[in-house]
Amino acid sequence: MSRLLFTLVSAAFVFNLAACNKADRASSAENGNDLLVRIGAAAPLTGPQAHIGKDNENGTRMAIDDANTKGIMIGGKKVHFELLSEDDQTDPKIATIVAQKLVDAKVNGVIGHLNSGTSIPASRIYSDNGIPQISPSATAVNYTAQGFKTAFRVMANDSQQGKVLGEFAVKNLGAKNIAVIDDRTAYGQGLAEEFIKSAKANGAQIVAHEYTTDKAVDFSAVLTSIKSKKPDLLFFGGMDPQGVPMVKQMKSLGLAAKFMMGDGGYTPKMPELAGDAANDMYASLPGVPLEKMPNGPDFKKRYEEKFKQEIQLYAPYCYDATNVMIAAMQKAGSADPAKYLPELAKLTFDGVTSKITFDEKGDLKGGAVTLYQVQNGKWVPIETLGMSGK
Repeated sequence: MSRLLFTLVSAAFVFNLAACNKADRASSAENGNDLLVRIGAAAPLTGPQAHIGKDNENGTRMAIDDANTKGIMIGGKKVHFELLSEDDQTDPKIATIVAQKLVDAKVNGVIGHLNSGTSIPASRIYSDNGIPQISPSATAVNYTAQGFKTAFRVMANDSQQGKVLGEFAVKNLGAKNIAVIDDRTAYGQGLAEEFIKSAKANGAQIVAHEYTTDKAVDFSAVLTSIKSKKPDLLFFGGMDPQGVPMVKQMKSLGLAAKFMMGDGGYTPKMPELAGDAANDMYASLPGVPLEKMPNGPDFKKRYEEKFKQEIQLYAPYCYDATNVMIAAMQKAGSADPAKYLPELAKLTFDGVTSKITFDEKGDLKGGAVTLYQVQNGKWVPIETLGMSGK
């Protein structure tokens, strides 16, 4: 009986010790006294947007690997950073499950999500648990308009981007009659609405506003309807998995309108997969061209050497988001979210993409937007606008 009691007590002790060690891993690494800091990341790692999501993960991983190589100190302790990456599949419901999973794993901060439609529902969970979240790519105005003190982003929002796109379409491309399609996601719908507002303010007429989904691939019916309205320009609020078949079907239907997207279309895959149909199409990307970014060429070279592929879209912004978070921890002398969050809100950081500082909502101050055109199968920068404060 005594031996059985001893066995049960010993087992309980081992179980409790294991549980304590698991809980303590957010503050103390297993190998020595190094501080273990877990940074979560969330993006679509499967499905049509996986090429962009993996690019996000790579940018975050590169920043974490660089930080570990430097032997960063926080509060007098050497730090080991660990990446916990999750696949949200561009699904808002899965995004909330992923967010809770990262919270339960006791991450010290989160880089993500990629899409506005996933970032917005996930942001409430991070806010409720006091976990700082920096999105490298969610541009919907509503993401930071909810009033969560934990939500930040490192690129211009859709209000800034939509304004620039609308002005450019009318003033630079001479569009007077414009058709719009959006994919009804938080990103696509939000950007389309901002574009329409800007285009109208600059004198254009919106002759059609149609809708699709972020899963659709056949747009022949909606494009045929739009063709009868004879638009000068078609604007699509969505991502490249839908942009590619849409522009190809435009050409096959003989819809002679210029084609424009936001940052969701500015990927190497767009002209690569759309071929000649993509020539002369337009897109935007918050920020300046990579070759004009501070340390942009060096980042591009190191990224391609490390991952053996070209940058898809948001990797430099993920790199900056991660480094901004780490810099705030250093400034606070702590990786405790409650202690470094105030430093994050007031930090100024010289990143790869720009000088990063946040306004009271968590939006990037003075965000620039660059317009691009496909020429001979490649994206070529045309103009950078909205660089206030730089």
